[in-house]
Formats: sequence, structure tokens, C-alpha cells
Amino acid sequence: MKAALKWLGLVLLAALALQLYFVARIAMMAVLDPESTAFQRSEAYLIATNKGTLKWRQQWVPYAGLSSHLKRAVIASEDASFIEHEGVDMVALEKAWEKNAKAEERAAQSANRAGVRSSTLNLKPPRIIGGSTITQQLAKNLFLSGERTLLRKGQELVLSLLLEALLSKQRILEIYLNNVEWGEGVFGAEAAAQRYFRKPASQLSAYEAARLAVMLPRPKYFETWPQSGYLAARARTIVARMGGVELP
Repeated sequence: MKAALKWLGLVLLAALALQLYFVARIAMMAVLDPESTAFQRSEAYLIATNKGTLKWRQQWVPYAGLSSHLKRAVIASEDASFIEHEGVDMVALEKAWEKNAKAEERAAQSANRAGVRSSTLNLKPPRIIGGSTITQQLAKNLFLSGERTLLRKGQELVLSLLLEALLSKQRILEIYLNNVEWGEGVFGAEAAAQRYFRKPASQLSAYEAARLAVMLPRPKYFETWPQSGYLAARARTIVARMGGVELP
């Protein structure tokens, strides 16, 4: 019993030390730009391993140097309540869970109509995009792996609250836009603007910014399908929403 309590105490102490480490790292980001993120390092390793050569595009641009169109487009597309929430949008999370449950139900019904068990076919519901705020996405990209477990999701929520407590909304958006993926080896708004439109991020038009924002959930897919009809139609929808977006 004493040994078990000892191990439990060590685990709790390690967990506390990890959270203090995260607090220190995030506090430093108030004045220092992060050199790289956990996601970027993982991607760099995969690209180098699979292709042998690593083409990397990234250039930090201060918040004031980023197109206001891009800021509005990303908020409109990814996190409409960015200004209001404190890191987690519970309403959006509930809607995402409901969509996922309905997708699972439809998958099971399809399997039943086919006369087989869904477990036999190992059917998976369509991937639901949504629920995660810009702050949560930043927390995951900065510090966490891509695995989907309850423990990792719990840590993501804690990190999101820490980001909101220690950084301003403006700083969160600045770090996000300078590090988010926009294609294979393409990270940050400046690299994306140069890659797709041959211009600096400060000069993006409303429609160009909207197209970049729409790419975010699936950047590598849209990188190979730049003429996608969905991409164009969704971008027009985002442009129409951008006028009502409040910037930090």
C-alpha cells in the first residue's frame, strides 16, 4: 500500500512539474517568438524520413504586418467566437459531438442495411471538422502529439486555458498565424502567401485570405487541388462573413 501511494505521489509530482514547465514556456511566449512547434518538428522528421530532402518555408511576421483580411478570414472560418471565449467554446464542442454521434449512427444504419455488423467492417464515421478553437489548435500544435486520446485532449484543454490566461488574444492569433500549416513544409501566413499568391502576407486580398483560411483543416489536400470547387465556394462564403468579425 505504501509503495502504491509513493508511486501515485511521484506521478502527481511529475504531472505538476509538467504543468509548471508549460506555464513557463507559455509565459516566455509573451515576449519571445517560438522557434518551432511540436507539430512542425514532427512534420520535419516525416518529410526528411520519407523524401530525404526537407523543403521548409516559414518567415515570422509581426501582428501588424499580417493582412487584416487574413485575420478576419481565419477567425470567420475557424473560430467565430474567438474574441468572446476563454480558450474553449463549449457550444461548438457540443455541436461537434452531436455531429459525430449522428455520423456514427448513420454508419451503423448503413452497415445494418448491408446486412453486416459495423464492427466486422470496422467502419469509421466521417471525420468531423469543428469544435476546437484557435487557442486549442495552437495548444495542440505547440506542445502535443497528434494522437487522439482522452488524456491528450485533457492536456489540450489545460494548455488552452493557460494560453488565454498568460497571453493576449492578439498574441495568440499572431503565434497561430505564424506557425499553422498551409501545405507540406509550408508554415505561417508569409510562407503561404508567397507559396500560393506570390505576394507578402500584408498584401492579401479578402478573397485570397479567405482561400487560405478554408485550406486550414486540410492544407495538404487543398495544396494538391487548388482549383477545387469547394475551396472557391467556401471562400466566397467566408468573404461574406468577414465584415462582421471583430479583431483583437
